[in-house]
Order: sequence, then C-alpha cells, then structure tokens
Amino acid sequence: MTKKGSTSRAATKGGDDLSLRELLRVPGGKPVDLAAHDARETPAGPRDKQAGQAAITALGAPLADLQERLWAASTAGDRRRVLLVLQGMDTSGKGGTVKHVIGLFNPSGCRIQAFKAPTPKELEHPFLWRIKRALPQAGELGIFDRSHYEDVLIARVRGLVPADEIERRYDEINRFEKSLADDGVTVVKCFLHISYDEQRDRLLKRLDRPDKHWKFNVSDIDDRALWPAYQRAYEIALERCSAPHAPWYLVPADHKWYRNWAVSRLLLEHLSELDPRYPKADFDVADARKRLLEQ
Repeated sequence: MTKKGSTSRAATKGGDDLSLRELLRVPGGKPVDLAAHDARETPAGPRDKQAGQAAITALGAPLADLQERLWAASTAGDRRRVLLVLQGMDTSGKGGTVKHVIGLFNPSGCRIQAFKAPTPKELEHPFLWRIKRALPQAGELGIFDRSHYEDVLIARVRGLVPADEIERRYDEINRFEKSLADDGVTVVKCFLHISYDEQRDRLLKRLDRPDKHWKFNVSDIDDRALWPAYQRAYEIALERCSAPHAPWYLVPADHKWYRNWAVSRLLLEHLSELDPRYPKADFDVADARKRLLEQ
C-alpha cells in the first residue's frame, strides 16, 4: 500500500514492473491506519482521467477473453471461479464499479449480488447463510456489492450484536474464505477507500440532481457522524481478515477513473494467473467437418 506523500516505483514506471496486487495488497496481521493512505492517490495508474478511461477500454478485450475461457473450461469439469468483493463507505463507488468494470464482461457468466440489510428470514440463520447462497458457480465471476463484512462493520459500529460475537465472526470469516479458496474460488476483496471530504461532495451532488435523489439516503448523514468508528471498523477487518488465500486490496477511490482501472487491472492479474484453457473437442473434428461439407 502507498502512504501519503510517497511515490511508488510502479507509479514512476507505469506499473509494468510490479503487479498491482503487490502494490495494493494489505499485508494482514499488521495494524492498518487508513488515515495514512491518501484516497486521491493513483498508484501505478495512468497519468490522468483521459488516459485512465482509455486504459480501461484496452482492458476490455483481454478480460472478456479470459472470462470466456473460464466459462468454457467449466463445461469440461474445471470448478474454478472468481469472487469479487466490493466494500467501502457510502458513495465509494461499489455500484459504479459494477457498472463500469463488470460491463466489460459477458453478463451470462456473471453473478451479481447486492447485499442490503438482512431480511427477517435471513436473520433467522447464521450470518453467512445468505452469503453462501449467492456464491458463484463453476466458471462464473461473482460480484458482491457489500458482503459478509457488513456483519463486522455496521454490526460493530451500531452495536447490533454483542462484542464477543463480533470477535468470533472474524475467525469464522477467515475459515469461510479458506474453504472457498480450497474449493477453487479466487477471492478478490477490494476496499474502496474514499475520503471524508469526497464523500460529502458526492452526497451533495446527489442532492443537486433530482435524477439522483433515489440514491440518497438521509441515514448517510447520520453515518457520517460515525465516520471515525467506521474507519476503525474497516481497519480491524482489513488487519484481521487479509490472508494469503484471500487478501484485501486497498484501492484509492476519490478518482472514479482510477478506481475502475485498478479493479479491472486486479481482475486481469488474477484471471491471467488462473490461465483457463478452452477444453479440447470430445468429438472427431475432421469427421464433423467432412459430414458438413457433404451436406
């Protein structure tokens, strides 16, 4: 992660010499100080918004190709799949990331789930119950707009469950994510790091536009009064639940174009590492060609 005032080697050289995963990964097990990370930074990113948008467009073809290969591989028994987890304060861009990044993929191979407050039925079950029901199937790219981390974030800040239960949930989340990795799920967890001032500006813009009023929730104003508590809750979650099999990536999100580019690049790096392959034909290709030409 890049701290305020620092310039990474990757940022200087355009990011080709260092994977974005290495640059943005939260180490885990070490204290996290979100105030030390500038939400306006663009580590390893393109030089400006115009270049960023062009770079996102350029990522579209390789991402779509890798997704198709992953989907195709599943038809031959490959159980691997990818789960993108998006977390962040209100207006950090979870929905925007889904719109602009997932739009690069074929929707037939995506499974998108936006988690709201638990329903009465969901509250009758353990907190991971609804999460497990929404997991991607073999060959799919799953996207969680909010996730199981709400149960150690808002639940912690609002005191919705006892403190000892919150402590147990960190360990339960770690075991759950380890089981996913063991079952062929590549977990990509992105914390969209937005600044206090930028959030206020985005909320004001929603108030200025009648077509955005539907996205405004008066409770967001109340949550801003709890900003320090939410930041602390995120710091604990990032520290306690960033593991080698499911690390957190801290994505500066004040610049929307950088946020979209960074998440796209992270997905590209993970999918490239999986390197899914098209399955070999289970029929005689030459014979099939011959029969078609004879008709």
